[in-house]
Amino acid sequence: MASPTSTFAYFPYSHTSSSSFTLCLLQPTPPRQRVYFSSRQICLPVTSRGAESRQTIHFCSSHWISPTHGCNLQRSPSLQRSSMARVQFIRWNGPLVSPEDHWGTWASLLGIGTFGLWLEKKKIGSMVSAALVSILVGLAASNLGIIPYEAPAYSTVFEFLLPLSVPLLLFRANLRQIIQSTGKLLLAFLLGSVATMVGTLAAFFLVPMRSLGQDSWKIAAALMGSYIGGAVNYIAISEALGTSSSVVAAGVAADNVICAIYFMVLFALASKVPKEASKSMTDSDATKCMEPNSTSSHLPQLPTATAITVSFAICKLATRFTECFRIQGGVLPGVTAVAVILATAFPTFFAYLAPSGEALSLLLMQVFFAVIGASGSIWNVINTAPSIFVFAFLQVTIHLTLILCLGKLFRFELKLLLLASNANVGGPTTACGMATAKGWDSLVVPGVLAGIFGISIATFLSIGFGFGVLRHI
Repeated sequence: MASPTSTFAYFPYSHTSSSSFTLCLLQPTPPRQRVYFSSRQICLPVTSRGAESRQTIHFCSSHWISPTHGCNLQRSPSLQRSSMARVQFIRWNGPLVSPEDHWGTWASLLGIGTFGLWLEKKKIGSMVSAALVSILVGLAASNLGIIPYEAPAYSTVFEFLLPLSVPLLLFRANLRQIIQSTGKLLLAFLLGSVATMVGTLAAFFLVPMRSLGQDSWKIAAALMGSYIGGAVNYIAISEALGTSSSVVAAGVAADNVICAIYFMVLFALASKVPKEASKSMTDSDATKCMEPNSTSSHLPQLPTATAITVSFAICKLATRFTECFRIQGGVLPGVTAVAVILATAFPTFFAYLAPSGEALSLLLMQVFFAVIGASGSIWNVINTAPSIFVFAFLQVTIHLTLILCLGKLFRFELKLLLLASNANVGGPTTACGMATAKGWDSLVVPGVLAGIFGISIATFLSIGFGFGVLRHI
């Protein structure tokens, strides 16, 4: 800090997501304080002789300005260097696609989602699924400054497209059929869910993340839901618990990196398991694998229109319910509950809508996965809460270790355990991708159903576990 008699401009750190430049104060204080701005004029706090006030700086590239009270700061080359700050354009700080560029943002998100679907057809992409490809590409694009971390389009995805896609995804969530069809895979999936709960508890004891305050147990519960049902549950739980947006973003980045490592390990373990005997999949199986029907060039119009209408109606019903009972962040849990109840109560009608619903949800979820990746700032989590990385790593490591050890004890096949763990951590899309890529044709549909079951239960299970257990540790 300079002496009370010196005059200087103090530049606090702040950030705007819009295009901006960096100002550096070189004299008389070190150039470690920076401010980001997006106009030709900025109001800064200026300290002089112990007093503090706000002054307006009009600036030009590379000239000296003098902070003085009561006037605008203009070019003053005659003033002494010790009481002047030099304004420099250091670097362009905004992303290539501005948050205000709505068309560019949507084109980027859809392009990333489409690229994930395309790469899934290739050998390398089939090993990790379209979902993970979209997440990782989105993560790389935002951290490399191509697309923004935050944008109005992202809010639209979370507020409207995600709730709309959940019912479309859950039209097959007939709990009676899932229990009957999945067999031992469902038991392995439940074993993996228990392993995630144990891993969450153990990791929370080892890495309590106290620096996050009340957000510590909330982010732990959200990550637990993510490793039981997938990324959809992570967002739903974060909203329901009121987790701080900065912590949610940090958790997204940590989860993306950890999942990438996890899936590489999982596929390495799966390399030991041979393919099943060659067997052609039926059109019904292919549809249940969440791919558009390959027997026609377009979706059937009436079922598609009906599926969209029903999904909007379910979202409206859930929203109205949460508004009446004033349940904060209850839209996604409410949408999930209503969709599961209706799919179980009216299985024939929703089975008729399921093929169209799954094809639509596949596209919407790809956009969602792109947003999930783009929202994760690796530098943000490193600077604000590096303990989230360690927590998530321990959480997933304990989950995988427990499911493999307990599964071996209970004599489950290795491929059942690996696919169940995949459905826990990645959800139905990654489980489908793994079963298809490894040639486990008989497990494609059970894997999808197990993942759908995980989405159905993870939000409620994690919120209850958070309030009942983690909150009191």
